[in-house]
Amino acid sequence: MANRPAPAGRARSRCALAVALTASLALGFAPGAHADVGATIIERCTHGQPLSGYTQQDYRRALQELPAEVEEYSDCANLIRRAQLNAAGAGSAGASGAEAGAPIALTPSEAASLHSVPRSGAAPLRVGGSVVRPGVVHTSVSSALSTLPTPLLATVALLVAAALLWGGRSIYDRVRARRPS
Repeated sequence: MANRPAPAGRARSRCALAVALTASLALGFAPGAHADVGATIIERCTHGQPLSGYTQQDYRRALQELPAEVEEYSDCANLIRRAQLNAAGAGSAGASGAEAGAPIALTPSEAASLHSVPRSGAAPLRVGGSVVRPGVVHTSVSSALSTLPTPLLATVALLVAAALLWGGRSIYDRVRARRPS
């Protein structure tokens, strides 16, 4: 009796159940299949997609969850803030204008600190006991060589020694060829 086939009605219901489960997983109806809204905003930002249509809470969450690498190597933090401002009605550029690089208004403290920056050429400053002149790069051969990796320095030294040996040998051969025998 163990080898007896299942009735046709049961087989159809099992097949329908399997199809329904597969479809729900494919469409994302399974629990845990929905991505975090903050992660979705970050992903859309890194792929250059529009960031409009989210709530203020969603934008705050995205800014809190923003990975350091994304914040450092992309403009996503600014783009999310711009979209947040546009969603609040503070921006005048609209969502697409925010992603295109519309300027963000400065806060009063930022504007004050910006005006305190000198506009003309800077005078030399004393830093740590030495005088620093803006725009002047002080270099020396020793500082340039000390920053090179050791294998590169060894290769350069070997090439210089080979060039000197080759040059010395060719000079020696010329002098010897001119001597009368």
